[in-house]
Amino acid sequence: MAENTSILTAQQTFGEDPVAGVGLMADDARQAARGLARAPRAWKDRALLLMARRIEERQDVVLEANGKDLERGRQNDTSPALLDRLKLDPARIKGLADSLRELAALPDPVGTIVRGQTLSNGLRMRQMRVPMGVVGVIYEARPNVTVDIAGIAVKSGNAAMLRGGSAALESNRALVGILRDALADAKLPVDCVQTVDDYGRDGANALMGARGKVDVLIPRGGRGLIQSVVKNATVPVIETGEGNVHVFIDESATPEMAEKIALNSKTHRTSTCNSAETLLLHSKSEAGQRVLAALDKAGVKLHVDERAAELLPPGSEHFQATEEDWETEYLGMDMAVKVVDSVGEALAHIAKYSTGHTEAIVTNDLANSERFVAEVESAAVMVNASTRFTDGGQLGLGAEIGISTQKMHARGPMGLEELTTTKWVVQGDGHVRS
Repeated sequence: MAENTSILTAQQTFGEDPVAGVGLMADDARQAARGLARAPRAWKDRALLLMARRIEERQDVVLEANGKDLERGRQNDTSPALLDRLKLDPARIKGLADSLRELAALPDPVGTIVRGQTLSNGLRMRQMRVPMGVVGVIYEARPNVTVDIAGIAVKSGNAAMLRGGSAALESNRALVGILRDALADAKLPVDCVQTVDDYGRDGANALMGARGKVDVLIPRGGRGLIQSVVKNATVPVIETGEGNVHVFIDESATPEMAEKIALNSKTHRTSTCNSAETLLLHSKSEAGQRVLAALDKAGVKLHVDERAAELLPPGSEHFQATEEDWETEYLGMDMAVKVVDSVGEALAHIAKYSTGHTEAIVTNDLANSERFVAEVESAAVMVNASTRFTDGGQLGLGAEIGISTQKMHARGPMGLEELTTTKWVVQGDGHVRS
C-alpha cells in the first residue's frame, strides 16, 4: 500500500509564492484530469471503494487530527454550530465511507448522450456529457465535504482543488493524504485531489484568481464566505446558498403531521443549511399551539410576532420578532415565527426573505400545495416532508458537492451530473458546408 504521498507542504513542492504555487498545482490538476477523463468506470469505482476502505482503516489517524481541530476551535470560542459541522466521530466516518461506496454504485455520467440524431445531410450529431476539468471548492469547517467532493470529482472525471479552511486544517490534511494514497494504490493520478490549505487565505485568493487554470469554483459555507467568493472570484462561480428556509403550516394541515415536520425541519441538525429558520402559521390552522408547544419543549428559542405570541404555552420564554429575524439563518436552536392569513401571504413573505434554498408546505389542500409548488422560486420545495431532505445523499445522488441556489444548469443538490458539461461531437463522411 502506498503511504505518505502528501508529506511535503505545498510551499516545499511549489514554492512560497501562493499565486505561482496554486498555478502550478492547477497545472498538475489539469494533467491529472486529462488522465482521469480517459479512465473507464471500473477503474474509478475501484478507486472509490479503496478510498472508502482506507478511511475506515485509518480512522484513528482522522479522529486524532479532528480532535486537534476541535480543541483549537474550543480555545478560539468557535460557535457550537461550527463545532458540530467540524466534528467527526466513528459514525460520521462510516457515513463518509458509505457515501463513497454509494457513488461507486451510481451510473457514470461521463459519455452519456444527452441528445443525438442523424441530420438530413447525413451528419451524425451527438451531445455527450464530459467532465468539467479542474474544479475548485472553498469551504469551511466541514471535513465531510473533503471526502464528498473528492469522491464526486473522481467519479465524474474531474480534478478537485480544495481549500478547507484553517478550522479543519488537521482533519483535511489527514483526509487528503489518505485519499491520495488510495488513488496511488488504484493507479489513478493522485493530483485529482489536492489542497491549497498550506497557503492559507492567500491560497484561497489565488484559487479565486486562477481564471483559465481552474474551470469552475464552488463556495460552500456561510453567507460571508459565499459572498466573498462571488464578489471577488474571476473564475466562474456556482453559488451555493445560505438557507433561510421556511416551513408553512397551512389551514388544512393535520396537527400531528405539522408538529412532526416542523420539529424535524428545525431540530434534527440545526447547523445545516437545510434546517428550517422561519415558521409560518396560517391563522386558522388548528396546529399552531401544538407546534409551538413542541418547539418550545424541544428548547427552540422562538422569535415571534404578536399573533404567534398568543399561541405560546403560558410562561414560555420568547422574543419579539424583528425585521432582522425574518432575514436570519440562525444555524442553531432559534426560529422566527409569523402568523399569516392565507397561502398568498405566506408566499409573499417567502418571496421577500427567502435565499432560494428550500421551502416546505404542510397541507391537505391539493390546490394550495400546487400553488405553493408553482410559485415558490427556491431550488427545492417540500410538500408534507421535512426540509432536511434537501440533501444529495437523501435524494439518491450518493453525495453532494453543495446546494446551488442559482438558476443555472446546476440547481439544488449538486451531484455527479452537475460536475459535467457537454461536448458536441459531429461525424461526417467528407462533409463540407455549401
